[in-house]
Formats: sequence, structure tokens, C-alpha cells
Amino acid sequence: MTASPELGAQRPAPDLLRSVFRRHAAGVAVITAHGPRPAGFTATSLTSVAAEPPLVSFGVGTGSSSWPVIADAEHVGVHILGEHQSELAATFARSGADRFAPPTRWRTGPHGVPLLEGVLAWMVCRVVARVPAGDHRVVLAEAVAGDPTGDGRPLLYHQGRFNGLRD
Repeated sequence: MTASPELGAQRPAPDLLRSVFRRHAAGVAVITAHGPRPAGFTATSLTSVAAEPPLVSFGVGTGSSSWPVIADAEHVGVHILGEHQSELAATFARSGADRFAPPTRWRTGPHGVPLLEGVLAWMVCRVVARVPAGDHRVVLAEAVAGDPTGDGRPLLYHQGRFNGLRD
């Protein structure tokens, strides 16, 4: 089968990728790490990779303010946000914000990782690889501790907005 000129003769622009993925609903997580200062960012790229060993992956832009800390971190925190935490997601997505200042509630967890309070679930993960992927790195990390017992429903990201799950 040959492709018509209208169907993929040119390499898609980044805007096409962004436009297509705005239609893809994704769960919202915050990734944190300990460095000279705590660092963290909102991620919609969190994926379960394997059960044995328990691996997750997420993408992080190498131009982000969090990248220098993530690049050196041995462990990261992975937090699944609830629908009541859209402001927290926005704070960790905002460039230049002091993400760990009040009203953000957090504590130091295993391996010195900053843990956010009130989330649906969290894990501390040991970083096992950082794979180059364009202007990002895909981080693979193995879960070493966690708590899945938070109450509530998940926060989703769709069409450029944070939303709750509807039945």
C-alpha cells in the first residue's frame, strides 16, 4: 500500500502531536525529587511498564527547571493526584512557581524524596535509566516503597484542562 501525499508525506510538526494528544485523556501525576532544593513537575506521561520488577516510566523535558535535579536523582516520588487537586497540578505545571511553598503540603519520605500529602497514591522509585527521546528523557524507575490507600477519584488532563472522572 502506498501512502497518498495527504497522508504522512511530511513529518508531522510538534503542533500536530500536541493537538492530537489534547484529545487523549491522561491521568495526572506529580514527580518529585530531592536535590539542593526539592524539585517536581506535573506529568501526564506516567506509565506502568512491568510488574516484575515493578517499573514505571515518565517523560521529562531537558529544558525544564526540574530536569537538573531529576538528572542527578537516585530516587523519585511518583504521586497520583485526585480530582480535588487540580490547583496542585497547576502549581507543579507552572514555570517559575515555588512548588513546595504553602499551600503545598509535603514531607520528607524514604530516601529523602519529597512526598506530597493528600494524594490518591504515592511511590518512591529508584531510577534505573534515563533514555534520550528528542528534547525529553524517558525515565525508568523501580518502585521501592509506597502507599495506594488515599481516598477519592483520579484527576485527568484533557483538552488542555484538568478534569474529574465522570460516570
